Amino acid sequence: MDGGLNKERRKAAPKHRLTTRLWHWVNAAAVIILFMSGLNIFNAHPRLYWGSYGSWGDPAWLQLERFSHWMTIPGYYSLADARMWHFFFAWVFAIGLLIFLFISLFNRHLQRDIHISRKEWRWSAIRGDITKHARLDFSHGDSKYNVLQKIAYASVLFLLIPLMIFTGLTMSPAMAANWPWLLDIFGGRQSARSIHFIVTWMLFAFFVGHILLVLLSGPARQLRDMITGGRKDAESS
Repeated sequence: MDGGLNKERRKAAPKHRLTTRLWHWVNAAAVIILFMSGLNIFNAHPRLYWGSYGSWGDPAWLQLERFSHWMTIPGYYSLADARMWHFFFAWVFAIGLLIFLFISLFNRHLQRDIHISRKEWRWSAIRGDITKHARLDFSHGDSKYNVLQKIAYASVLFLLIPLMIFTGLTMSPAMAANWPWLLDIFGGRQSARSIHFIVTWMLFAFFVGHILLVLLSGPARQLRDMITGGRKDAESS
């Protein structure tokens, strides 16, 4: 009888916890607004440098055309307005991340679902997962995520997002004045700006890849599960 009760509890357990779903949608909105307002800020000086200084007369390692207004927030060039959008949602993004990580440690979501075991780090396991993805087979057994998903999510959570936050702080004159060690870590404000730009597009690539995988693996069910929570046994039913 206890076994049947435990089985029913497992069936009733949501596939995605409420905290995960809330963070997912708030984070998605924040990332989109940060990306589009960041492009508007970039339009003020569409050149990138390494080091502490950079101006129109200095050699840039990358120079781009200004991004079209339909890609930016606001939909017209305004450095002041774009910065207000960017700074506000940067705090939404950072605070949401801290809350999510704290709750995920407390409910063991990170340890249970994101932790990559030694067995999963083996090349044979990674190669097998790559082969399955190439065949559009996204099954992952009893685990919530397969090893490629774990590597991607862990890289975003613990590498790319922290880099975004700290390079953003380094570009702020007020923060760099209070924490000058940030300039030392990133090799100058212009280097921090370049890293910020590169990581932005890496996160954009992750976002596009995430959307493509959702479209390939049942978008209606995936969207429903991320809104309602879904059920852990849904994939096997």
